[in-house]
Amino acid sequence: MEQLATALLRHPTDQRPLRVAIVIGSTRPGRKGDAVARWVYERACQHGGAEFEIVDLALQDLPMLDEPVPAIHGQYERAHTKAWARVIASFDAYVFVTPEYNRSIPAALKNAIDFLYPEWNDKAAGFVSYGADAGGARAVEHLRLVMGELRVADVRTHVALSLFDDFEEYTTPEPRPHQEDKLADLVNELLAWARALRTVREPAATR
Repeated sequence: MEQLATALLRHPTDQRPLRVAIVIGSTRPGRKGDAVARWVYERACQHGGAEFEIVDLALQDLPMLDEPVPAIHGQYERAHTKAWARVIASFDAYVFVTPEYNRSIPAALKNAIDFLYPEWNDKAAGFVSYGADAGGARAVEHLRLVMGELRVADVRTHVALSLFDDFEEYTTPEPRPHQEDKLADLVNELLAWARALRTVREPAATR
């Protein structure tokens, strides 16, 4: 995997910068997701290799899924769905920042994912989770199943932040050094796969 990342970053097939969304998966008042997403964003920007942007589900104004046609057909009728589709379609990869709720992901995140289908296809995804028990790892295991159905390639490296050990007073993210290293590995893997999958989505642009 490291050799793939190095080769693709040194010899890109398309000179346009990759675009990576850092998706805040929680909309709960008092959430920690926005602070975690800012930590991810700052470290990712220092890493470089792509354009990074925070996408906050709390600002997307999505109701509970209300499209009459299943998303797999891409026939969206609602204005909010079309706006959301434009946001997601503009990125090559995603980092999902999520807490663990009852051994799964927040309902708002699952709802936002389910609104769309083709816009997710043949992209790459990584995960940064947080929680009191196992750092939100079980939420990510669920999310990996969802990504597979959407034809999203999820990278192996996963940053799981403990509320006890990686936050100051359970509130402000202060990840331990090994978490910083893991995030760097995650970004390396994500960019390698994002670059490779761009050739799948846009073969004519890479000839």
